[in-house]
Amino acid sequence: MFDHGIIKSTDYNIPIIGVGNITVGGTGKTPHVEYLIKLLHKTHKISVLSRGYKRQTRGIVEATIDSTSMEVGDEPKQIKQKFPDVSVIVSASRRKAINKIALGQIGNNPDVIILDDSYQHRYVKTGITILLIDYNRPIYEDYILPYGRLRESATEINRANIVVVTKSPLDLKPIERRIIYKNLNLYPYQTLLFSSLKYGELTPLWGHPDGIPVDFSTEDYTVLLLTGIANPAHLRKHVENNYSNIIDLRYPDHYRYGNKDISKIESVFEKIEATNKIIITTEKDAVRLKDLQCMKDSTLPVFYIPIEIVFLDSMSEEIDRKIISYVRTNRAQNTLNQTI
Repeated sequence: MFDHGIIKSTDYNIPIIGVGNITVGGTGKTPHVEYLIKLLHKTHKISVLSRGYKRQTRGIVEATIDSTSMEVGDEPKQIKQKFPDVSVIVSASRRKAINKIALGQIGNNPDVIILDDSYQHRYVKTGITILLIDYNRPIYEDYILPYGRLRESATEINRANIVVVTKSPLDLKPIERRIIYKNLNLYPYQTLLFSSLKYGELTPLWGHPDGIPVDFSTEDYTVLLLTGIANPAHLRKHVENNYSNIIDLRYPDHYRYGNKDISKIESVFEKIEATNKIIITTEKDAVRLKDLQCMKDSTLPVFYIPIEIVFLDSMSEEIDRKIISYVRTNRAQNTLNQTI
C-alpha cells in the first residue's frame, strides 16, 4: 500500500537517516547507529528514534542517563549512556515522536534524526536509508517467515540507498565481493559497503573484581559465556581466540534477566572446577544486568566486550562523505515543517 500510495509517508524538512534490516535479528543495527552518531555528534545535534523493543512502558518516552532498560529498552539505554548529549526517544510511532519534536515538546531541536530499526516503518520518509545484511545469512539464500528469517521479500532491498554487508571477514576477497554484488542485483543508485565487527577490551561490569588481575590475558581462564542476543556465534568465535575452555549459557534475544536467572548463573559459575574463571557477556546484556539490584550486590566477576564496526578498506570514507554531504545539504534551519 505504501508502494502504490494508498498509505502516505510523511516528509519532513530535516535530514532523516534510517537504519534497518530485512532479516530478523542480529545484523548489528546498534553499532552501525553508534557509528553514525560518532560521525555527526561533534558538529550536529542528534535525535535517535527507536521503538524501544521489549520495554515495559507505553507511548513516547525520552531516555535519560538514569533510565532503565525496562523503561526504554536495552539498545536505547546503551546509546544514551555512551552519548549523553544525544537525545534518545522511544516510540512505536516515529511520526508521532517527530511531530512532538517539531512542537518542541521533546528532543533537543536536532539537526538530524536517526531512525533505529526503521526499514519496515515507512510512515516517515527518510533521506538516506541504510539496509544491513548479515554476511553469514545472505538474504538471497533466505525465505520469508516462518519458513525463513526474512521480515519481508528480499526484493524490497531496492528501497535502500546504502546496503551494508555486516560481520564480513576482514580479509574478504575481491571475487567474493563481486559475487555478493551480483547476487544482490543492486541498482546503479545503490551503494554496497562491507563492514566488520571490532571487539574492544574486556570491561568489568562494576569496577574491577577483587582477586582478578588487571591484565589476565596472559593466563588461560575458564569462561562462562553469558549471552542474550540473537546470534552469539560471532562473539563466541572471538572469545575462542583468547580462551580455550568456554561454557555457554544462552538466553533469547533481549532476554529480561530476573533474580532467579542470576541465582542460576551463580550456581553454574560456582560449579566450574577451575582456579581462574570469569564471566564474559555482551554489551547489550551488560545494560540489562546493571538494572538488577541483586547484580549490584553480587561478587561475580562479570566482564562485557564493547563492539564497534569498521568498514573494509577505505569504504568508511565513502559512507562518511555521503552522510555528511546529505546532512549539510538538507540541514533544517529552525523548525520542522511537515508536508504529506
